[in-house]
Amino acid sequence: MRWMLLAIMMLCLGILRAAAVQPDEILSDPHLETRARTLTKELRCMVCQNQSIDDSDAPLARDLRLLVRERLQAGDSNQQVIDFLVARYGEFVLLRPRFSAHTAILWLTPVGILLIGAFAFIFLWRKPVNPETNLTPQEKTRLAEILRRDGP
Repeated sequence: MRWMLLAIMMLCLGILRAAAVQPDEILSDPHLETRARTLTKELRCMVCQNQSIDDSDAPLARDLRLLVRERLQAGDSNQQVIDFLVARYGEFVLLRPRFSAHTAILWLTPVGILLIGAFAFIFLWRKPVNPETNLTPQEKTRLAEILRRDGP
């Protein structure tokens, strides 16, 4: 019974996800529609912010989907459509921002943290610290006495 309920829930989630693009938005040319779907999966919904316009039901996302399709029907290439939307809305419209001078910190921070962690691991764990190497001769004899006394 549980598995059946889970299967029904998963089916409903799949239907809800597919419902974002409305039937009246779909282009008659399958090649252009495929290009449009590819582009809309790369563009961020300005309302939802962490969802593509392909998945979003927001009115602005619908407007952007229609705009993408209009630009494709007008003969624009995928890059021209992306450039048009970036010029209009800024780089925030891209789900995966481009690498540039002002996004370098976004892209390089994870790599930097990983490198710092690797160097810290190498230098801290490179050689074990032997506590006896820093002892004076008096401390070494005292340690030997303690070990003899507490030994087996």
